[in-house]
This record gives sequence, structure tokens and C-alpha cells, in this order.
Amino acid sequence: MLETLSDRLSKVIKTVTGQARLTESNIKDALREVRIALLEADVGLPIVKDFIEEVRAKAEGQEVLGSLTPGQALIGVVKDELTALMGTSNAELSLFAQPPAIILMAGLQGAGKTTTCGKLAFKLLRDKKRVLLVSCDIRRPAAVAQLAAIAQQVGVDSYPSEKHMSALQIAESALEFAKRNFYDVLIVDTAGRLSIDQEMMNEIKTLSTTLNPVETLFTLDAMQGQDAVNVARVFSETLSLTGVILTKMDGDSRGGAALSVRKVTGQPIKFIGTGEKMDGLEPFFPERLATRILGMGDILSLVDDAKKSVDDKEAVKLAKKLKSGKRFNLEDFKSQMQQMQKMGGMGAIMEKLPANLSQAAQGASLDDKAASRTIGIIESMTVGERRRPEVIKASRKRRIAKGAGVSVQEVNKLLKQFEQMQKMMKLMGKGGGLKRMLSGMGGAMGGRG
Repeated sequence: MLETLSDRLSKVIKTVTGQARLTESNIKDALREVRIALLEADVGLPIVKDFIEEVRAKAEGQEVLGSLTPGQALIGVVKDELTALMGTSNAELSLFAQPPAIILMAGLQGAGKTTTCGKLAFKLLRDKKRVLLVSCDIRRPAAVAQLAAIAQQVGVDSYPSEKHMSALQIAESALEFAKRNFYDVLIVDTAGRLSIDQEMMNEIKTLSTTLNPVETLFTLDAMQGQDAVNVARVFSETLSLTGVILTKMDGDSRGGAALSVRKVTGQPIKFIGTGEKMDGLEPFFPERLATRILGMGDILSLVDDAKKSVDDKEAVKLAKKLKSGKRFNLEDFKSQMQQMQKMGGMGAIMEKLPANLSQAAQGASLDDKAASRTIGIIESMTVGERRRPEVIKASRKRRIAKGAGVSVQEVNKLLKQFEQMQKMMKLMGKGGGLKRMLSGMGGAMGGRG
């Protein structure tokens, strides 16, 4: 996520690291590079100019404390201004209305709007809401069928419209159905186009006026950069937008959309979408993304992922085991690997680690395919071998390798990795494995978010 921008800004900070203090000269040099980095990330020129001026004004008045280097002082100012640019805090959905609360989804075709409807429904379902999805896209072939399939995948209902109905008739009919059947939320998917046209804008404006939604969310493709932001501007002039959802944030996006859209629309980014899976919708925290852009990681989001994905009973069980002096074994190792996979795999975890920790972990060969192979190798062992790995000698290694379809060298590699993990768990003492470790790191961050 935003790797190019992150790399450029990290280099900028290093240019003033090691210097005795922040001066007009070194600030000017650093900000020239920040300006180039933002423009390359496709942030609009007026926004870049305002941002640079804000950073310059605050950096020149910044005192470098004894515990800080000039680089750290400047990165603090840049982080604060990036956070302010993107919205300062998380903006939650406002669903305080007479049920059903209506969410109107807007955006161009190809931005991932229909998939995002499903992701949003999945999130609300986990929040114990009864959700109904309806497609008012009468132009795109199979749009209604696509949304119905997504609704079935997520486990919510979809409203079955008829072909002869207009978009407005579908919306009104779905609303009546939602009221009669006591749904908490009605999510309305609207028609998109490859570009803006007046007919589309008139249609969605009519829908908005008739339905009076509590939330009107604009779905924006982060990979389209400034072009997408210009589209968002037009929609914000036509509709009373209440927020933005940035999709495809896991792609090779330059970041301009994330940094520009709030300034342009005046509305907060409420969620970011990653991947195709229905659980790939995260609340947007401006400060967390700012720290990730600057290579400082996002431990707080990792802690949130752990809370959602890690089995509390397993964590407590492991903590009690280690506390009692019993050794961490290969069954425990397998469990920790599976919990990492639930959190999106090693790639997703490393993306949220600070740059120095992420780089240190690069050589650990813990990519997602390696994790699956590791689990496969452990599953080829007997229960006794998993619990007492020290009994695994040459003949057993050959049998395990054959059963898992790998080489003996890979079995040796796994056992070496396990020994390192075993030592770390012993040092953690009373730790509860992955979840406890991440929570400790989150506490060290001061609980910000």
C-alpha cells in the first residue's frame, strides 16, 4: 500500500537525520523532495502547495528536543499534517434513524461499488444488523444477479426487482419491503458509468431526494489517483455525500486519492477496501495510514486484526501452558501459523510492521506459501513427534518429507525455524503468543488511533 510514496518520504527524512538542528536551509531541501514525492503520488498541485506551506510553518518553529533528531522532529510534523489532510480521526457510519437506515452507494463503473456493498453488508451483519441489499442498476447486464450472488455469499437478503421497473420504482418498492419486514439497514447500489453523464447524475439525485438516505457513500478507486478525485468532486457537488470508501488500496496505488479526496469533497474517508474477500473492508484511521506512509508501521491495526481473528481460548490455553513451564511444541507452532493466516497472511502482517522490523523479517522465509507448506509438514508428523520434536531424527525426517511431498532439507528448515520460535516463546514467559505480543506492541504505541 502506497509503497512508492512511503519509500520517497523515508529517504527525505534521512536527508536531515544526523544534522544538529532544523534550519531554514535543510527544511527547504527536505520539503522540495516531499513536494516531488506528493506530486508523483498524484496529489493535486493546490493541495500539495497548501500542505508544504503548513509543514514549513510548523517545522521552522519546531524545537528539536534532546531525545529527538532533526529527522524525527520533521517526521513528526509531516505525520501530523498528513493526518490532518486525511481527516484527523475515524468517522463511523451514522445509522441513527427510524429503521431501515438507508445507505446510498455512488460511484463510477469499475470502482468496485457492488463488491463494496457486499463488504459493507458483511460488516453490518457482524454488528448484528439485519441488512437488505437492492440493485437500482437497470443498465448493466446481470447487475441485479451479481448483487444477489454477493448477498447470498455474505448471508444477507437481496430484493428481487423486476425487469420492467425503473430505478426509482425499484428503490421505492425495496424500501416498502424493508419496512414491512423489519430490516435495520437498506443498502442501495446505484448505476455506474465509465464516465460521468447527466442522465446518471439526474437519476442518482432523484434517488437521493426520494429515499433521503442517512449515508451517501462515494466509492472511489484508489488506483485511479487524481482522475478519481476529480470525479468525486463532481459527485459531491450533485449529492450530499457523507463519506468516501477507497477501494483497491492493496493495489499499486500512488496514493493521491487517499491524500486528496477529503480536501476535495469535504467529507471523511470512512472505509478502505482491500482484496476480493468479503471481510476486506477496514475502518479508515488517518493517523494509522500516515504512520504507514512514513514507514512507522501500523501496530494498532495489527492489534485490531488479532482481536478479530485470533482465538481467545487458544491464546489463554497457550499462555497457561507457558506459564506452567511446559515447552512450546510443534502443535503450538502450527496454531500460531494458522492464526497469522487468519489475519491475512505474513504479507498483510509485515505491511503493517514498522519499516525496520519488516525489513528484518524479510529473510525469515515466512511468505504465505511457505506458511502453508510448514503447516503441511507438521500435519505429516505423528502426535508424539509434534509434542516432542526432539525425537525427530533422520529416518523420521525422511518419512515426514515423503508424506508432505517436500525435501528433507525443508523439514530441517522448519525444525530450525521452530527452535527459534521456541526460544522466543520462552523469553516471552507469560505471553499468550501472537495476540499477546501484538497487544504489547500496541500498548507501547501509546494507545493512539
